Amino acid sequence: MTRRFAGWRVGWQRTLAIIFLAQLSAATGFSLIFPFLPFYVESLDSTTGLSTELLAGLVYSAQGFTMMIAAPIWGALADRYGRKLMVERATFGGAVLLLLMGFVHTAEQLILLRAVQGLITGTVSASNALVAAEAPRERAGFAMGTVQVALWSGIAVGPLIGGTLADAFGYRVPFVVTAILLAAAGVLVWWGVDEHFRPAQAPGQRRGLFAEWRHVLSIPGVPLVYAARFMSGLGRNMINPVAPLFVAALLPGGTGASSYTGLMTGLASFAGTVSTVYLGRLGDRIGHRRVLLGSALALAVFYVPQSFVTAAWQLIVLQVITGLAGGGIVASASALLARYSHPGEEGAVYGLDNSVLAASRAVAPMAGSLVAVGLTLRGTFAVVGVVYLVAALLVFRWMPADAPITSDVQQAGA
Repeated sequence: MTRRFAGWRVGWQRTLAIIFLAQLSAATGFSLIFPFLPFYVESLDSTTGLSTELLAGLVYSAQGFTMMIAAPIWGALADRYGRKLMVERATFGGAVLLLLMGFVHTAEQLILLRAVQGLITGTVSASNALVAAEAPRERAGFAMGTVQVALWSGIAVGPLIGGTLADAFGYRVPFVVTAILLAAAGVLVWWGVDEHFRPAQAPGQRRGLFAEWRHVLSIPGVPLVYAARFMSGLGRNMINPVAPLFVAALLPGGTGASSYTGLMTGLASFAGTVSTVYLGRLGDRIGHRRVLLGSALALAVFYVPQSFVTAAWQLIVLQVITGLAGGGIVASASALLARYSHPGEEGAVYGLDNSVLAASRAVAPMAGSLVAVGLTLRGTFAVVGVVYLVAALLVFRWMPADAPITSDVQQAGA
């Protein structure tokens, strides 16, 4: 190994470590508000007189809708001006907006700020783009899996911390804590990441935004990854509005439904945290398409039996198993985007990826509710299994292979 390569390798590993800590802080902060957001809406005044249920739905959907629009734009700008700058924009911008959310007086003000949040934030795609640009392609699975560990870990612990803070100090304090965590993440990236950014194209040779997006979507394999990512997000988020109700139906008198639901969510997220790095590294060796296919099939197989459980503990066990498989989908899809695309266009690739995920978050809760109304709560889990089966068929039939890299470089870095 040359001295030049050894120094470069340490450089991308340092960036990965800093982004891991920053993403952990940001994900924990953003997820602090999950357990009580509808109750916060209920506690606020309203200038429109809309129902609490509708206002709460708008609080969730507004952010997903605006992020779906803004994420590809920020991604394309990242390829022009640097990915570190985009991480700082998302973290510092999020810190200001979440702090303001803690001081609103009406639900409509909160909805407006959530919509602006979707336009400004996007730490996941910005971090993915930065890591994908810095890490060697033969280590993409390990690097992207590590970022996802930070994300899933934050999502696992954040709601517990947020719920505790809300119970002890009220709904507004967690927003202040979130702002502090996001600001800390931004400072960490500003101080710790040394990005030597050079645009892949000179200013006179750059494509326009729409041309850049068309180019990304024309790359073989990339649209199929986006389709698999959308179906995965759709399946995962369809469960959110029905899971607490289903858990309550499984418990005698519905007692302790919130605690059981929180335990189930936390254990499933922890399982995904455990599996994502292992399956990412496995994909580096055997090919990420194979890991994606196997994970989608496992999710299809283990979601369908959840329609037939008769006790809450059975649902929790199956959710943990699907959490393990879900870690493989997240890691392999992110790594495949790095494998299929070309250096210099990571911002556009992962910006579109974040837009796809935001679209799934915007559509899934309503889809899950409609399925539950038409097919009962149990039927929702079976439909999610079918969604993952379709994703597996798509991967098996049309997604191009990514040959595992077995070069001396990979062996030296293993």
